[in-house]
Amino acid sequence: MTTPPLRTERSGPQTASVVTDPAFRPQLVKAVFRDVTSLHVSGSAALVAASVTRTVLMEIIDGARSAAAKEARKRLIPKDLVSAIDRNVEVDVGSEWYLHSPTFHGLMGELRNADGGLVSLRERRGARTPSGVAGAHRFESGVRGLLASRGVRAVPAMVRDLNGIASVFLTALARDAAQVVREGGVKRFGTVSLVVPGEPAPAPLLKDPLLALATRRGDRRTVGRDDVLAATTMQLFGDLRQRAITEAAEITRNTSAN
Repeated sequence: MTTPPLRTERSGPQTASVVTDPAFRPQLVKAVFRDVTSLHVSGSAALVAASVTRTVLMEIIDGARSAAAKEARKRLIPKDLVSAIDRNVEVDVGSEWYLHSPTFHGLMGELRNADGGLVSLRERRGARTPSGVAGAHRFESGVRGLLASRGVRAVPAMVRDLNGIASVFLTALARDAAQVVREGGVKRFGTVSLVVPGEPAPAPLLKDPLLALATRRGDRRTVGRDDVLAATTMQLFGDLRQRAITEAAEITRNTSAN
């Protein structure tokens, strides 16, 4: 399956791109949803989930590209990924993948049990391979398309890590969207805020317009567009969350207009 090139418009380095083609096909998105829920997934929900995943991956790739540029490289390597995540906590979304990737083995820190014994990496992984990890290879075509759209390439290990992060993120997004449907709305919110010294603090959560997604309408058998947007508020925070929601809204508007 070949992914068509992404078409974007940019007016400056800080301007969000206007996306007209998703990197990850709706069929792939729905397959991920089927791994975690038996609920029906609407076409608009699949499109939103694909867009949000794309936004997250683009942010990670841009961070890795900046790290590689300091060494005058256009070929990304795993240490560029680690650097991108270290520099931007908003893109730290792949912890389930980290346990299965050699890139992060020396960075996970120690975990001890109640008796003070060291918990091995094998024990921390668990006996079952999560579906997001097992299905990571399905994302390679989309990941390579995103890399090409940024004018960079990546070594196989880096591509594998990007596949894995995309897969576990979308799996978590699907799981949260299904929970929103089952519970009739958002019952939990992430409240992490980044405050820059000398600058005013962000508005309190109760003034956040995203709370409008806290109560859903519709049946309890279908994951809809707003359910995925609500799940996005649970998975992401900060500027990345806002950009992901804005770009998802843009792509659904473009699709409706066409």
